[in-house]
This record gives sequence, C-alpha cells and structure tokens, in this order.
Amino acid sequence: MIFKNKKHLLPLAIIGVMFFVIGFGVGISGFLIPALKDALELTNAQSYLVIAGVYSAFVVFGMPAGFLVKKIGYKKSMTIAFLVMAFGMYLFVPSSKISSFPLFLVALFVGGIGNTILQASVNPYVTILGDKDKAIVRISFMGIMNKIAWWLGPLFLSLFIDLNNVKINDIIFPFYIVTVVLIIMSVFVYFAPLPEVKAEGEGEEEDGFEKELDYSLKKTSILQFPHLILGAIAIFFYVGVEALPMVSIIDFAKITFGDINNLAGYSKYVTIGLVLGYIFGVIAVPKYISQKRVLILFTIIGIISTILLMYMPSDKVFYTLILVSFANSLMWPAIWPLAIADLGKFTKIGSSILVMGIVGGAIIPLIFGYLVDFISGASNGDITHSYQMSYFIMIPSYAYILFFAIKGYKIRIK
Repeated sequence: MIFKNKKHLLPLAIIGVMFFVIGFGVGISGFLIPALKDALELTNAQSYLVIAGVYSAFVVFGMPAGFLVKKIGYKKSMTIAFLVMAFGMYLFVPSSKISSFPLFLVALFVGGIGNTILQASVNPYVTILGDKDKAIVRISFMGIMNKIAWWLGPLFLSLFIDLNNVKINDIIFPFYIVTVVLIIMSVFVYFAPLPEVKAEGEGEEEDGFEKELDYSLKKTSILQFPHLILGAIAIFFYVGVEALPMVSIIDFAKITFGDINNLAGYSKYVTIGLVLGYIFGVIAVPKYISQKRVLILFTIIGIISTILLMYMPSDKVFYTLILVSFANSLMWPAIWPLAIADLGKFTKIGSSILVMGIVGGAIIPLIFGYLVDFISGASNGDITHSYQMSYFIMIPSYAYILFFAIKGYKIRIK
C-alpha cells in the first residue's frame, strides 16, 4: 500500500492541493522573468534575479522554518505559510504601481519565505505518512500536482499580460486574485483534518525501535549525519537543474522565435517531461526499480539530455527539454527519502536543512543568466547559441547528484 491506511487518503489529497499552490507560484516566477526584463529594461543576469528573489529565502529562513515546524507542528506551520505567501503576492501591487524592481524582489523574497515554511512542512509530512520504501511514489503524486500547476501559472498570467507588449500595470489585477486565493487556502488548511505525524524514532520516549533507529539515538547534533548534509547539497544542485529549464524556457522561446503568439505555451515542454517521469515513478518504483537505482538512471539521462540540449538545432531543442525534464522528475522524490533516512528525533530540523538546499534554484539560474550575457558578448551577440551553451551549468550539477546516488547517501558516522 502507498499509504499506511485509508484514513491517510484525505490528508494526502489536501497536501496535494498545497503542492499545486507551490508549483503555481514557481510558474508565475518563470513568466515574470521575460515580462519584467522587457518592462523594466533589464539585462539577462538582472532578470534572473526574479527567481533568485524567491529561492534565496530558502537559505535564509530554512533553519527558522524547521524550528517553527518543530515548535508548533506541521498544520499550523502550513497555515502561517499561506498567509506569508499572500502578503508577498500582495506586494506585487505597489511594486507595479511605482515600477520598482527592488520592491519586486522584496515581494518575491517574502513569497519565498512563505514557500520555505510550506516546503519544510509538506515534504517531511508526505515522506512520513506511509511506508518509507514507497515515499517516492507519494512524492511523485505530489510532483504531478506541482508541475501541472507550474504549467498553469504562466497560462494564467498570459490572460492578463502580453509578453510581446508588456505593460507593468497589467501585473496588478492577477496578483490581487492570487492574494485572495492564498488567504482562502490559509483558512482552509487551518480547519482541514490534517493529523500531526512523527517519523520513526522521533518520539524520544518510545520503546521498541527497529535496529537501524539506534543510529539516531546516539547522536547529539544534526551535523553528525553526513548523508543529510550531502543530501542537502544534492538538493541544491537538483533544484537548480530543475528550476533552470522551467524559468528559462519562455524567455528562450522568445529569443529563438521572436514575437509570436502564445509564448507561455512553451512551458508545456517542461511539464510534459516532468509528468511523464512522475508517472514512471508511480508505476515502476519500487516494484521494478529501487529509489536508489532510479536516481542513478535518471541522473545519467540528465547528463546525456543536457549535451543534446547544447548541440541540437535551435528549432528542435525544445523537444530535448522534454527529456531533460523527464530526467529531473524523480530526483527530488529519490533524494529526499535517502537524505532524511534514520534521522529519528532530528527529522524536522533535518528537513529544514534539506529545504535550505532549495536555494540552488536561485544560484544556478543566476549563474546561467551571467553565462548567457558573457557568451553572447564573446560570440558577437548570438543569443540563441549563448542560451544553449549556458545550459552546460547542468552537467557538473548532475555529476554531483550521481555521486550522492552511488555513494553519498550511504556515508554514516558510527
């Protein structure tokens, strides 16, 4: 069974809605990169500060989020998360009225704080609520919800904002809508039937631990779990390589094809690959392939698909992004359970450290933006070529994830 018992079906369905909201927020950020670049006349590197504004909150508030979850529990933390996200989305209104890019970044950062608290709550919750060997299956279901929402985010904003003729005031009305929806979500979660859960060994007073849980009982600090720290680094690189295609594809399409209709529709190439990967995970893991082996396999696919992405003809390269996204799909569901294994009473704090790794979603795309500007200058302004070559940043990222999949997750301190 995917769940411990049927009473967990409703809580997991509610968590699925939360993953949908998380994905919607990231999708909105990806659409804002080309929108704000045109409206505020930003460079490529400056425009990728949009996604950095969201993800930088994870490294700043990752640990405080973990302490908050430990203090007040998962459900109350989720409620607070939606309120903070709502405030961040509301800040887009004054940002648009005065055309202030720094205030936009503040709004994105505040929204990122809410996202940090939500991620620190929902990810361990899903991991714990069921058999640990099938955690990847549950997280894959959540991933499908997340990525469908990510695809819908740009489509939603495209109803109000024309990327071929961006007007900064067009941003105001859709973010009023998003703010109201997030406040409603906060109220919904507060009254939702979400039971508090504990990881194995998390209750120090419990008896009869399985043998492997003795590992966490002997530890006095979260830093005594090297596989967790290595896992957080793997999360850093993974989120970077997952976020990069998602936040760059619309801008890349505009550079490649010019001012065409339905630029937001190009986001479907990333969504298709991710959803296909999640479906594979639901069907094949662990029945036909283990969580560890699927991480190795998909990392190798990621390296191969990145090379294709760099050297395919520009008009065909968007099909390659389906393969890149397919490779990225099961990395988070595989890394998270391997990194959080055997933490016992340190599970909540360990989860916050893993959440801090999400800052890779800020750093990797930002480096990508600088690479685009640098290569473009060196190649006499060939922007399309610059985009393709800059995707090289994903290869060393995949190489580290491959190390973690083969060896890093097994490293323990006796």
